[in-house]
Amino acid sequence: MKNYSYPNLGLFFRMKKKIPSNVKFLGLVSFFNDSASEMIYPLLPVFLTSYLGAGTVIIGLIEGIAESISSLSKLISGWLSDLWKKRKIIVVGGYTLSSLSRPIIGLTTAWSQVLALRFADRLGKGIRTSPRDALLVDSVDEKERGRAFGFQKAFDHLGAVIGPIIAFLLLKGFHLNLRIIFLLALLLSIMILILLIFFVKEKFPLIPVSERLNLKKIKFSSSFKYYLATLIIFTLGNSSDAFLILKAKEAGIAIGFLPLVWVGHNFIKAVSAYPSGVLSDKLGRKKIIIFGWLIYSFVYIGFAFSTGYFSIIVLFLLYGLVFGSTEGVERAFVADLVPEKIRATGYGLFNFAVGVTLFPASLITGVLWQKFSSKVALLTGAILAFIACLMLNVLKEKNLKREEK
Repeated sequence: MKNYSYPNLGLFFRMKKKIPSNVKFLGLVSFFNDSASEMIYPLLPVFLTSYLGAGTVIIGLIEGIAESISSLSKLISGWLSDLWKKRKIIVVGGYTLSSLSRPIIGLTTAWSQVLALRFADRLGKGIRTSPRDALLVDSVDEKERGRAFGFQKAFDHLGAVIGPIIAFLLLKGFHLNLRIIFLLALLLSIMILILLIFFVKEKFPLIPVSERLNLKKIKFSSSFKYYLATLIIFTLGNSSDAFLILKAKEAGIAIGFLPLVWVGHNFIKAVSAYPSGVLSDKLGRKKIIIFGWLIYSFVYIGFAFSTGYFSIIVLFLLYGLVFGSTEGVERAFVADLVPEKIRATGYGLFNFAVGVTLFPASLITGVLWQKFSSKVALLTGAILAFIACLMLNVLKEKNLKREEK
């Protein structure tokens, strides 16, 4: 597994001797899932405000509640995966719920219905995420974790490039309305379920009976707990991207071109995810994460003061670099700090800590935006990201060791 080539669709099937099959097909699942999701997500704030008459506080409420239930279910599903010693069946169940609920948004007539469907969509994401991350780690060598997550995230973001392009073509080429576009996302969801059921294989580490999961004896290292605290501070300033889409609309970018802005953003994510994962295997996770978070802080400052559409587009591209360079690395860092017998539980706690913080983050941003200004809301996010960088820098990576029991 040493000679990884950078993933793209053309090379995908030629790399089967270099990439474990689970990593490949989980990458493809992420590709189709994000293609379907990103046909909808960039247009959802506009759909809520223009079609259903919702305000920014309602958008913050919907996104906050949706992400909070996602975070809670990630915690529970991770623990159950370790307890049951099962990964795949939980992953399939989660993807199924999301795939069936998401397109139905096109049939809604009130924001409360969107809230219910976003709730179901994010519940499905929560159910699948922690077992999927653990399944990914279980499928690769310890020294290749950054590469594996980078590979999966690259395909995930590549799907987020294709999805908005499809939405743009349907909007501008076929002149379909938003409701029809949302419903068409169901076709991609079918591919997700086929790949999961027939190609992804169950994988679970061999653990002696005496060391298997005992809820009363779950214990995480102080380094992992500190890492989670740092992530919480960062996430408090990382509200829903729906607000940045509204900022782009305020800057004069036409609704029909919003999906293209999202394409550029996710393209940068796709091309930076895999190299960042590789670098984290070589240079350490902390350096890569701090680098990404610093860029985040500067980008949010830029969003706060920018009013022209050209500067907003540039900022969206830089914003893609933030998450392309950090999302996979943050997850690989969890595997470095958590013993394998409670790996999915560790991912559940990681996802819970981050996800539950998204509720106050999105709601606070919505209130600050509506009561004061977008500048105040965005500068608050920038400050919190910088504080998180300072906190993470204190954590001495060279002293970190996996806690084995």
